[in-house]
Amino acid sequence: MTREQIYVSHAPADLELVQELFSTVKNFPFGVHITFEAIESGRTRKRLEGRLANSDVVVAVLTAASADSQWINQEIGYAVAKGIPVLPLYDHERHRGGFVDDVDGVQINRQDPSVTIFNLLSRLRSALAPLGALSVPNWYIRFPCTVPDCGHPVTLEIEQDQTKLWMRSRHGKLLTASCAKCGSTYAFDPATIGYVHRDETTVGNGV
Repeated sequence: MTREQIYVSHAPADLELVQELFSTVKNFPFGVHITFEAIESGRTRKRLEGRLANSDVVVAVLTAASADSQWINQEIGYAVAKGIPVLPLYDHERHRGGFVDDVDGVQINRQDPSVTIFNLLSRLRSALAPLGALSVPNWYIRFPCTVPDCGHPVTLEIEQDQTKLWMRSRHGKLLTASCAKCGSTYAFDPATIGYVHRDETTVGNGV
């Protein structure tokens, strides 16, 4: 996987929601630029234009809070003009319109965020080059082992397609990855790729 870039356009009031939905997305080896995280770190929205221009996908978070946002409308229009795919992430159909009125998106399920995260990952998995919907994309996350005095890199390979991952999640079958140095095994939810637990006594062979 190359270093693809995702730009998330959203209203200030939706920052907490966006951080929740992208918490596991940010673990993958590509850049995720969340607008108001960047602004809080000292950048102005105008200075984010470079990140927007270099994005492979723009996720537009459309809620009641963003309905009157000129910035989000401008960023969607800029992406469309530059040929950058826009993925609507929306609360309700009434929040869609303009350039994204008929664009296939992801509806936010606030009662069960795991469903939203799964659908978001599905869309990103098919949209980001060089990944394609007709193949089985090889995704992974890599992190340092958290066992004290270890810190060896651990890689979770995600070779199954989204349908199989969803079925695994529904049947309670976790994904696992093991540390080659100390043997600790890490378990993840197949639907969200969210961390579940670590077992320091079980040695596994990955997914």
